[in-house]
Amino acid sequence: MRLRRVVLPMREVLNTVLRRDLEIADPAMQPFFQDVYDHVLRASDWTESLRDMVSSILETHISIQGNRMNLVMKKLTSWAAIIAVPTAVTGFFGQNVPFLGFQSTLGLVLSLSMIVGGGVGLYILFRRKEWI
Repeated sequence: MRLRRVVLPMREVLNTVLRRDLEIADPAMQPFFQDVYDHVLRASDWTESLRDMVSSILETHISIQGNRMNLVMKKLTSWAAIIAVPTAVTGFFGQNVPFLGFQSTLGLVLSLSMIVGGGVGLYILFRRKEWI
């Protein structure tokens, strides 16, 4: 940025010096000023290309970070869904209303099978989709 701040105004200064109608510089010095002007143009193009390269590197870095965060969020969401199955089943069977298997061993077996079956089913589903 410092080089860019120095080089860009120099282009205008040398352009003014090279104007023949103002006769600021000695005509014998014109080729030397033209050479310096060419170097300034090259330096300004170089700083612009470096600036573009740095901005594209930063954009790529941000894109990579976003992709990594998406992968982490998929894993976190899949584990949260697997953990939500036992919570939902125990919440339903924990109600104080009669349901199939209320106050019996059948209710315990049914709730445990739903917890294990739902958890394992979601685990297999997320494993196939490569979320876990």
